[in-house]
Amino acid sequence: MSLRNRMALYFTSATAILMAVVFLVIFVTVDKVVYRHFDEELHHEVRETLSEAHIKSRDVCEFDRLKDIGLDMAREGQEDERHAVRKVADIDPEYVQLVDNNGKIVSKTANLARNVLSFEPSYSGVRFFNSAIGAAAMRQVQVPLVDGRGVVKGYLIVAVPLKSAMIVLHDLKFIVLVSFPVIILTLFVLTRLVAGKSIQPIEEVISTAETMGQANLELRIPLPQRHDELYRLSSTINALFDRLQEAFHREKQFTADASHELKTPLAVVKGTLEVMVRKPRSVPHYEERIRYCLDELNRMARLIDQLLLLARYESGKTSANICRRDLAPLLESLVSRMEPVAIAKNISLKIDSISLGAVSADQAMLEMMLENILSNAIKYSPEGSSIEIWAGSRSGKPVCAITDYGFGIPREKLQKVFERFYRVDSSRTSSTGGSGLGLSIVKKLADLQHIALSIDSRENSGTTVNLTFPA
Repeated sequence: MSLRNRMALYFTSATAILMAVVFLVIFVTVDKVVYRHFDEELHHEVRETLSEAHIKSRDVCEFDRLKDIGLDMAREGQEDERHAVRKVADIDPEYVQLVDNNGKIVSKTANLARNVLSFEPSYSGVRFFNSAIGAAAMRQVQVPLVDGRGVVKGYLIVAVPLKSAMIVLHDLKFIVLVSFPVIILTLFVLTRLVAGKSIQPIEEVISTAETMGQANLELRIPLPQRHDELYRLSSTINALFDRLQEAFHREKQFTADASHELKTPLAVVKGTLEVMVRKPRSVPHYEERIRYCLDELNRMARLIDQLLLLARYESGKTSANICRRDLAPLLESLVSRMEPVAIAKNISLKIDSISLGAVSADQAMLEMMLENILSNAIKYSPEGSSIEIWAGSRSGKPVCAITDYGFGIPREKLQKVFERFYRVDSSRTSSTGGSGLGLSIVKKLADLQHIALSIDSRENSGTTVNLTFPA
């Protein structure tokens, strides 16, 4: 079942239940009102009958006197113009019957002819109930008549026809039973149309999603005019499409860059080996070429390791174990490890100042970040230069800065250095063996630890990488 039909069905079902309850309450209320009206009329007729027999109270009455007078005689000459007109027109006549305590008929009105009213000896006190005279429905009241000692001497029974009431109730029932399914069916159709109009943006979502593919990732869902839940749904899905498109392009670029980076050392190794097998060479030549191939293979291994590390961090499967770490021993250990590489280029590593205690970071991730930053500084610094490391506080936050005096980075390329495989000048950096992944890894690790990473650089003047730790 479609969403449109389900919405119409649920709404119609709820409305049908509510309408059924309302109709039932109306019918029961009308039924009670009608019967209460007849009961009041019967009560009035009882009082009128006793009054015409000159009996003040039904509780203590002269049953024998009412018996001797007779109902027709008691009512003879006492009927006013209203009763006379009603009797002539035969509209809702009243039927009166007097019985003794054994149920034997003592007297009855002439309009009963051969018919008798129902008597229920099991009823005590004044009781109203339904009965019938032939096929005609009646509403009766049965009133006990007692003497001065409280002994029941007989019963006065008064009845009125229910024909008019039955017609009203029957018509009301017919109207309810006929109109109810018509209303429900009409409501279902209208609700289905309204639901179809309401979920039109969902149809557009489905249509857009069905037509979207690799060639047209720029397609987006038209936003509704009203800023309601469907507007939020459409805008959220459009935002999802934006992220998917960005991820697709990023992965596509990543694949292309990785292919290019891996293809170059493979081509170098393949070409070197092909040259070596063409004719015999000297042992020193073989050693030199094999060592060169091993360097290229090691470069490929480092590149693959960095790619796997970056993919693991970006997948969200690795979380940072952040705790308070003392930065001074970490920097001193880093300088001692990287110093041989710097000495090979005649570069001096200087710890300018460490006035900073513990910082909030993951030790392994922080070591990798600092090592990558310092390694880049050594790679892109000219021989005979220096690299300075400073740690302190700025604006109340812990900061660690590593400054080199190398080539520098043009201002328009500062933000691109965090992209994978990006290198400011590939011709200049080809001799360094860099893959362009170092700062990408640093940026990802910084984000995982909530460390702010920034770069200040001037071309041909040097670069400073700043790490601002959470306060």
